[in-house]
Order: sequence, then C-alpha cells, then structure tokens
Amino acid sequence: MEVPKDQIATLLEHGLYNSAQMLGCFLVSSPAAIAESVPHLKTESLVLLGDCFFREREYRRAIHTYKQALQYYKMIPKQNMTSRGSLTSNRSSSPNSCNGSVINENEVKFKIASSHCFLNENKAALVEMEGIPNKARNLAMNLLLGKLYRVSRHSRAAPSGLMSTSIIMSELTAFALGKRNCVVHSATWHCPYILEAITALAELGSTAKDIISLFPQTPNRSGRAPFDHTDSSRWLQRYVEAQCCMASNDYKGGLELFADLLQRFPNNTHLLLEMAKVEAIIGKNDEAIMNFEKARSIDPYIITYMDEYAMLLKLKSDYPKLNKLVHDLLNIDPARPEVFVALSVLWERKDEKKSLQYAEQSIRIDERHIPGYIMKGNLLLTMKRAEAAVSAFRAAQELRPDIRSYQVLRFLPFMYSAVDVYFKAFDMNLNISGLVHTYLALSKIKEALYASREAMKAMPQSAKALKLVGDVHASNSGGREKAKKFYESALRLEPGYLGAALALAELHVIEGRNGDAVSLLERYLKDWADDSLHVKLAQVFAATNMLQEALSHYQAALRLISCFKSIFQGVIIENFDLASAGLNYLNS
Repeated sequence: MEVPKDQIATLLEHGLYNSAQMLGCFLVSSPAAIAESVPHLKTESLVLLGDCFFREREYRRAIHTYKQALQYYKMIPKQNMTSRGSLTSNRSSSPNSCNGSVINENEVKFKIASSHCFLNENKAALVEMEGIPNKARNLAMNLLLGKLYRVSRHSRAAPSGLMSTSIIMSELTAFALGKRNCVVHSATWHCPYILEAITALAELGSTAKDIISLFPQTPNRSGRAPFDHTDSSRWLQRYVEAQCCMASNDYKGGLELFADLLQRFPNNTHLLLEMAKVEAIIGKNDEAIMNFEKARSIDPYIITYMDEYAMLLKLKSDYPKLNKLVHDLLNIDPARPEVFVALSVLWERKDEKKSLQYAEQSIRIDERHIPGYIMKGNLLLTMKRAEAAVSAFRAAQELRPDIRSYQVLRFLPFMYSAVDVYFKAFDMNLNISGLVHTYLALSKIKEALYASREAMKAMPQSAKALKLVGDVHASNSGGREKAKKFYESALRLEPGYLGAALALAELHVIEGRNGDAVSLLERYLKDWADDSLHVKLAQVFAATNMLQEALSHYQAALRLISCFKSIFQGVIIENFDLASAGLNYLNS
C-alpha cells in the first residue's frame, strides 16, 4: 500500500497519536483502501484510524470510525476471513499484526464500548459488550462488563462478570507491567511518516529538500526502506512541499499541492481541513466552508479547525448553522480550545463580555491557539480597548505571521451621524480590524506602517498584504497616491480581489472621481454576488444624486442577505430607524 500500516502502528506504540491520526487519514483514503474489491484493507485501515482517535481521547470519532470498520467487515467474504488470521488483543499496538490480518470483531466492539464508557454512555457501552459472546471475552472485557452491570444495577449479572477477573487479577497486573516494559524498547524514531515533525521543520524554516534529505534509508521491520522515493512514496514528498509552501506563506502553491494530494487520497479529512484553513486565510470563504462541511460529512466528530469554520459562518451571518455547530462541538468534547472559540463567536452578538471570557478560556487551555488570540483582539477592539487588542493581535502574529493576525474581517459597531447613517449603515467592508487597523485606530501611523510592511515581507505574493500597506497610506490625505499604487498592485496580483477594488473605489470617491469608482466596481458585478459590492455602488450613486440607481443596488444587497436584520449586525440599535428613514427617503 502507499501508506504502510506498520508505520502507523509504530507511531501508536510510541505515543505519537496525533501523527498516527494524520497518517491514518491518508491510509483510509488511499486507492488500495477505497477499492471495493478489497474490503478487508478498508476494514483494517479504519480500525487503525479508530485506534488513533481512541488514544487521542477523541472518543466520538473513534466510535464513528470503528462502526464504519465493522460495516466493511461484514462485506468480507467468509472464506477470506477464515484464510486470514484474526488479530490478537494487542492488535493496535503490534506492528507485526498489521499485515495480512482481518480485524478481531470482538476487540473492535470492546473499544467501542470503552469509548462509550469514557463518554459516560453506559447503556450504549452495555449494548456493545453484550454483543460479544461469552467464550470470546478476555479479562479486560469481563471486567468492563461486570462494571457496566454494576452501574446499570443488574445485580444478578454483575458477580459472574467480576468473578472471572478477580480470580486472576494478579495475572492481569503482571500482563499490564509486561506491556509497559515493551513500550520502553527503542523505537524507529527516524520515521518520515511523523507528519507533525514535517510541519514543525517547515515552520522552523527548513526547505523541502532539506526535510526529504533527513528521511532514513535503513530498512524497517518489514525489510524495506521506510522511504524509498518510489511512486508509492512520492505523495509524502508532495506533502512536505505543501507544508513548506504554507510555512513561507505561499498559500497558492500550498493549496495547489494539497488539491493534488486530495486527487490521490479522496475524502481525506486531514487534507480537506488543511485546504479549508488555507482558503479561509486567503479569503476564499465559500470554498473553505464547502471543504469544512465536506470534512464534517465524512467525520461528524471532527473538532480540529472548527473554530475557523465558526468564524466563516459568522461572516456569512449563517446563525442556524453556527448554533448547530457549537451544539455539536459541546457534545463531542467541551474541553477543547476550538469549542471555546466557537462559543465566543456565537456569543459575540449577544454578550461581548461573555464572548471575551470564552476567547480567553481557549487561550488558557492552549496558549498557542491562534484563533483564540485573533478572536480576543477583535473583541477588545470592539470594546474600544485598542491597546489590549494590539497585544492580542501581536501574540497571534508571533505564533504564526499569516494575514489573519494583520487583517481580520469583522462587523464592528461604529457611531454614525444622522446625516450619513443611511449611506454607511449597510457598509460591511468598512469594518476591518487586525494588528494594522488597530494601530490606525490608535493613530499610531508609524507602527501601522511597520506592521503592514512586516506582513508584506512575510507574504510577498499576497495581494492582501499589499492592500494593508495601501490602507495605512490611505489613512492620511498626503498618502493617497501611494495608497492608489498599492491597491492597483494588489489588483494586478489578484484581479478578483474585491477588497482591494472596494478600497480603490473609496479613494476615487474621496477625490471626486465617482465615474471611475462606478466603472471599477461594475466590472465585479458579473463575478461577485456580494452585498458589500452593491452597497458601495449604492453609496456612490447616492452621493451623485442618482437615487434610483442607488435604490436598485440597496435592494440587490438586501436580496443577497438571507435575513434583513443581519444587515444591521454591528450597527447600534438606535440607528435602525435612521437607516430605515434613509431608505424611505430614497424611495420617495
């Protein structure tokens, strides 16, 4: 197979559960595992992946994956089962048992039951355990069954389950100690399949060539080199290249490589999540949402990057999906930092202080959790605590200098005058925050310029980084010409970048070139069904007293937004009547 199973077992054996999980995603999505003609390979692969989730204490995902394995197990012809030896009770941690073996169905049921127990779902655990024949139960199974009967108050059944275990408890203890000693044996730690190590090396500045040169050529326990540069292992080189692109902020290159890998490993949840994260960073929000949702449809118990997904749903004002996502995450594992960031996103429009508490809790759980700092910075800026917001954004930037720590789209409550509120109440894109814009809010132009240049240096091929520099220059009248050049450069680099087009159009309006602004924005109408584009056009037309055209674009913006009230998200409630009056004025 393209992904050697014994490597996953080795990673599990040495406690590298997250690396084993990442590699397991490639295993279950490899062409050999997908082929319907070999269901035993899919079965074994899914059990290995389930073991990864089980060791990582992601019990919902483990249950889901083990049950998939049992479904495929039923598809295996009986003659294949009898010709292939079943696994021992140590199957998941024994590399030698990974090849040429069909799963032990009773062991899988036991792991499903154990997962239910960890989730305090004792009834479901009991159902699984009672599905294991008496003769097939080992010591651990009898012990668990006895405990479940006791908890379920089946007083008659409990003693028989506990009796068989208590008689030989000393043997069980000796077995546990012996197993512990086995783990101490020296490992093949020079393993190219530790994907976490690849990511870490890439983030430390190693090139793809440097990382690949570290891969060992000495044979492993299967008698072949773990990395032989053959076609079956070439995918790993592509993965290294993708992570190096990500580390150097070459998001376009990284996305292309991940997409290429996804062709080879379809329905790979790890790749789908990586792609979605990149797409969210570069502003391809619809594509990111689609990939997040595809990953969740394959594995509904995923938590990784789900806070990023929550932020995208908030940007889209899709509150029903956001509510359901948070509800699901709380049921899966309420102790993960992603869950608290998602809670922060959900509570933002209801209670900013509570939302901030959730964001801070995510950081307390994991002080390196970047979305927590970004969410905290946005909330602090909303609460007019700009100095504290700078610290939060700077912390995110130091952990990972991508565009999100410099620029984050949000809906912030700005006070508008009664005269111009009906022109500005609908302008979603005025509300951009981040490290650069926080400095601008504090009138710290030099710091903002330095931060924007930092972003441009870190991401030389990013149109968004160029736009940030333009935003700083546009903040004062003397820098508008420079701002124009940076916006135009951003559009040359990424012609479809609506944010740069809107900013350039704003400059045109400020300098009295309304016709140029309209010409620029109308070019985007064909490819962008975006409410902010229609709003900006409406503002320009209203400023030039072309009220019918302005009204038409306001109506188009309203049609694009699922809920009328979501237009006023972030605008203080007192301005609602003023905004309505503005629209009534246009109608008249």
